[in-house]
Amino acid sequence: MRIVKLSPQSLAFPSPEGALRDPNGLLAIGGDLTPSRLLAAYERGIFPWYSPGEAILWWSPDPRAVMFPAEHHVSRSLKRFLRANPFRITLNQDFAAVIAACAYRPDERTWIGPEVQQAYLQLHQQGHAHSVEVWQEDKLVGGLYGVAQGALFCGESMFSRTTNASKCALMAFCRHFAAYGGELVDCQVLNAHTASLGAKEIPRRQFLQLLSHLQRRVLAPECWQPQVIPPHPVEPPSPTN
Repeated sequence: MRIVKLSPQSLAFPSPEGALRDPNGLLAIGGDLTPSRLLAAYERGIFPWYSPGEAILWWSPDPRAVMFPAEHHVSRSLKRFLRANPFRITLNQDFAAVIAACAYRPDERTWIGPEVQQAYLQLHQQGHAHSVEVWQEDKLVGGLYGVAQGALFCGESMFSRTTNASKCALMAFCRHFAAYGGELVDCQVLNAHTASLGAKEIPRRQFLQLLSHLQRRVLAPECWQPQVIPPHPVEPPSPTN
């Protein structure tokens, strides 16, 4: 197994099955962040992750961390928190602000440099990348963004500036996505935070099979239109006799 250097003249990627085991999932180096190359990567279960100013690195780890939106569990404590209705949650109303907030990490290095922000903003403008915003009054306090692949959503990053903001963003998105037929959220790599939110690991081969199946599904355009997402399930009306 070796790292493949991408050709600037081609959007071809090597098979994810050839990725390194250490570091886990490193597959290729080089290329660029044009929308066409990014989409070619996501279509194959590959994503970029590198430090600003360095060569672009492309990854497809094994196992893969995922979340099934229809199975997303909301803890009792979070349900109690939501009863106070502290947030307004929206979809695709300020993508640029969300990715900038995800990039702002004064205590640690971030991979979301200006080049990455501009690249994903282009994907958003083309209708491929989407954001969830969490507002407290008129202040952005949390959110997430990622790239849609049919009935699969490739989550990229999230942020929280107040208690439970990112949890509420993910919970509201999972419910909204599942309502439109979304079946899987890619969390890339399992860590303590993603595990606490309900992510689990599956073999890369299984993930790629799911990706191949789900990316062919076309969700209703209304799924991605800018809108307000209720922070908690809307109760159906009581039946009348």
